[in-house]
Amino acid sequence: MTTFMASLRTTLAGYINYRGREGHYSFLLHRLTGLGTLLFLTIHIVDTATVYWMPELYDHAIALYRLPIFMIGEMGLVFSVIFHGVNGLRIIYQDMVKPSSWSIHTQRRAARVTLVVSILIWLPAAYIMARSLLAHL
Repeated sequence: MTTFMASLRTTLAGYINYRGREGHYSFLLHRLTGLGTLLFLTIHIVDTATVYWMPELYDHAIALYRLPIFMIGEMGLVFSVIFHGVNGLRIIYQDMVKPSSWSIHTQRRAARVTLVVSILIWLPAAYIMARSLLAHL
């Protein structure tokens, strides 16, 4: 188990200490959004399953999800799904369609464009969700 912990510590230190600018931040954000989406899906499957064997627990979970902190988290989840998808398409395009055009300059520009496109797609959904959040307050 110590080898695993040492390997994990080395990996995390590399993630934190490396300063690769846009590519590094895009890589980290892609990993974090993927993990966040996976966490949400796991929680969603478990709490939806409780409707059959513990309906009162399911009702409690739904009441929790209507709290403002969860509504804000849901807005973050929507951004996570959008960014992860758009960045995944960028990676597929760069790796499978145009691998010969790879350069630091094109990667930096593509990472910036990916973030801008993700935000532009997310803003209408965030606006609708924020209106709903304010209406429930």
